[in-house]
Amino acid sequence: MVDPALQSVSLDGGSVATNKAASSVDGPAVIRKVKRAILPIAFLLYGFNYMDRSTISYAQLTMGGELGIDVATYGSIAAIFFIAYVLLEVPSNMILARVGARRWLARIAITWGLVTVATGFVHSVTQLYIARVLLGVAEAGLFPGLILFLTYWFMSHERGRAIGAMAMAMPAALLVGSFTGGLILDHANWFGLSSWRWIFILQGLPPVLLGIWILLTLADRPSKAKWLTTAESQWLEKSISDEYAAKPEADKHNGELRALREPKILYLGLVFTLCGVATYGMTFFLPQIVSQLYPGYSATNIGLYGSIPYLCAMVAIALLMRYSDKSGNRKLVVMFALGTAVVGLILTMAFRDTPAIGLLGLVLLAVGIISNVPAFWSLTSEVLTREQNVVGIAVINALASAGGFLGPFLIGKLAQPGDTAVGLIVPLVALAAALVMVVFVKVPKVDVKEVVA
Repeated sequence: MVDPALQSVSLDGGSVATNKAASSVDGPAVIRKVKRAILPIAFLLYGFNYMDRSTISYAQLTMGGELGIDVATYGSIAAIFFIAYVLLEVPSNMILARVGARRWLARIAITWGLVTVATGFVHSVTQLYIARVLLGVAEAGLFPGLILFLTYWFMSHERGRAIGAMAMAMPAALLVGSFTGGLILDHANWFGLSSWRWIFILQGLPPVLLGIWILLTLADRPSKAKWLTTAESQWLEKSISDEYAAKPEADKHNGELRALREPKILYLGLVFTLCGVATYGMTFFLPQIVSQLYPGYSATNIGLYGSIPYLCAMVAIALLMRYSDKSGNRKLVVMFALGTAVVGLILTMAFRDTPAIGLLGLVLLAVGIISNVPAFWSLTSEVLTREQNVVGIAVINALASAGGFLGPFLIGKLAQPGDTAVGLIVPLVALAAALVMVVFVKVPKVDVKEVVA
């Protein structure tokens, strides 16, 4: 039963329950405030995180020769990052839920930035392996922590665009990282340090500063936001709670730890593991594939051409997530994104000796893989209950990170000297399997009558 005191407030075409005390709250205005305050921080955190994580892909263009790293060893170095990352993902999200996003997200940003800077001073393959493991320890829990954090601030019909806005940071960061990585390689040879070292140093400093800013300014939840009135924060938290309360009763009583055994979490985790094989395969090997398509190009030109797929992916995310929120059909968007990526991989492999078509394949691959990220997490947040979200999001992302280990490792093993594209058979098979599995994902129907007064 819905309390008679509850009445609806319109919000961007939707309605949510709230009480008479909050009936004067301007819902759309509250959401605008939240977007201005929360999304820039999420965007910068995720963006710098992806830039730091992929820094090694451009460094390898010259680092490999200096440290004696072949393509197979490089795949292992890129992959080893995910071992500690996977093991610490779930504990990290549980800690964030207890100590608050402000302190935990700040800790993550500061420590990963410092480790990235330190990576610029390694002098052997062994030291590089150690640095990659430490980076995994430092970064563990950031992405699922951000997804969980956004569920505290956005209702389901806004969450897709919120996650999409954050996910825009991924192609933006890879675009900027590609362009600046090439420039640094060609022009930065300061203080006797090789240019690849400066990629790590210069791209590791911003997250340290961002972490300090987060520690000083971020609000953990609406109730702690000084920029919201008491009525606004109460309205927002109650609206979000009411949405979770409207989910099927049978799903409400799965506690955090019990979520580890929830079949739908493990199923979604396997889907995203397969996606992770392709996502990180692209992230760590795209510069090498572009170099294969355009042999003889300078690092700057490789970075410029390597940024094109990410630029196109930014446009695709904006369009697809708008459609996703308007239609509410997250599953269809995920299937479309995965299908696009599969077509892109086929084109890249089949036409790796034809630069224009090969680059088109990389564009479709990036569009599909990157657009899938916000759509998949929006779908996940609808499939899971609030209790399951805390651990479930972390479990799914941890399993996806296992795909992040397998992707670079297997591509590195299968790739031939001068022919990295041949290793793309690994992500192709993985994405095709993920697409089939998504077809069978069941999305629970929320009883809107229980949410609307």
